[in-house]
Amino acid sequence: MLRRLGYLLLAGLALVGALVLVGGVLAIRQGFGSRQAPPAWEAFLAKRIYRLSIPEEARLQQNPFPPTRDWLQQGMEHYADHCAQCHANNGSGETEMGKTLYPRPPDMRKQETQSLTDGELYYIIHNGIRMTGMPAWGEEGHDAESWKLVLFLRHLPKLTREEEREMEKLNPKGPKERAEEREEESFLEGDDKSSP
Repeated sequence: MLRRLGYLLLAGLALVGALVLVGGVLAIRQGFGSRQAPPAWEAFLAKRIYRLSIPEEARLQQNPFPPTRDWLQQGMEHYADHCAQCHANNGSGETEMGKTLYPRPPDMRKQETQSLTDGELYYIIHNGIRMTGMPAWGEEGHDAESWKLVLFLRHLPKLTREEEREMEKLNPKGPKERAEEREEESFLEGDDKSSP
């Protein structure tokens, strides 16, 4: 009996070793660039491992902020300013930056994200995800802003076009974008001194 268990353990370790070796060879052959989407097996495995790494106590945490209009508005403003560059205002991940990250940001409106518990979403926002573009946000200890973001993530599947336009005004802008806006405003006001 003990000998049989030893053989099973050895066979299991050999299988895991073979899978790691095959995965390594495939990764090297594909390269480590971020332009291609990860193969399905890699994405599947990475998601499962990451979910297993979230502590049970974190998974079970409840959002201390009720979904009031005020808290939701604060979450939306924070998201537009800090998250939309990678995740898009509508949560699709279809942004210039998001399309080049590896792995790609998930479409947060879909079931894969919406099925996570509030505690899991908070944990991901607060602690980030190693070896991805997702940094750790928030302050040490209890972080109110991250909990308000969780409220807004829950709202993303119901986001209206009006809310999306409001968020566009809150997105960070560089000097070039601000100059273009000033030119456009100047043109609309009839000022013919605007530069071409």
